[in-house]
Amino acid sequence: MQVLIVTGLSGAGKSNAMRYLEDMGYYCIDNMPPALIQSFLNLQQQNRLDLEKAAFVMDTRSKGFVQDFENVLKELKALDDDSKLLFLEASDETLLRRYKETRRVHPLSENGTASEGIAKERKLMGKVRKNADYIIDTTSLRPMDLQNKIREVLAPEKKDEIFGLTFQSFGYKHGMLADADIVFDVRFIPNPYYIKSLKDLTGNNKKVREYVMKFAETKEFVKKVDDMIQYLIPYYMKQGKQHLVVAFGCTGGQHRSVSMANELSEMYREKGRNVKTVHRDIVKR
Repeated sequence: MQVLIVTGLSGAGKSNAMRYLEDMGYYCIDNMPPALIQSFLNLQQQNRLDLEKAAFVMDTRSKGFVQDFENVLKELKALDDDSKLLFLEASDETLLRRYKETRRVHPLSENGTASEGIAKERKLMGKVRKNADYIIDTTSLRPMDLQNKIREVLAPEKKDEIFGLTFQSFGYKHGMLADADIVFDVRFIPNPYYIKSLKDLTGNNKKVREYVMKFAETKEFVKKVDDMIQYLIPYYMKQGKQHLVVAFGCTGGQHRSVSMANELSEMYREKGRNVKTVHRDIVKR
């Protein structure tokens, strides 16, 4: 199991980071007491938990974290040598502005001033920061920028794999899809429904799919859709989007749209993408 400790300065974005880590497949626990880490990892080693990745937020809210940090890190490394420490920080001015905007009290502010708490925490967390595997300064980062930064530092070689694609088929006579990002109307392709031997089959059948794919316009369409999706993915990722739903619609949602969704799904699985295939209306008549 991969273990990630998320720590840093209060107001630097740890809550947002946890949401993004959950999207990346991490099991996340906020304000984890250091004393419970060993118990948690023991459960995993005893096969009582089935987790591939876990992330724990620990900071000055966690009693004894700063004082016992070196012991916590030593124990963690002994149990899981692949564990990492992610430290988030920001400028004093940025942290102060964020506290003013949220009107929350800094956890180390004894007299109610955030500036005092920020200064005290920065000093206390100095030793923790020195041991960090990754340090991210969120001063000038928007939420989507932080998401991209976390993805870059934790899984740079798997950045494309994290982005998910769903290829979905539907029939216009059963109503439009409400959750699709991109919709293609494939009713320009000759309809297998009017071929007696194919009428009662679906696009999951090899003969139907071969019929749909044999036309020059279909082949050209697939190429253009592929080019468009590959062009758009980096820009969607830049905006913080992690999943794209591409839908294909035909009259009944059983032949042409199913064939196209299956065709694109196979193409992108071969490219190493995380792909799902959904046929909304395949059993409807």
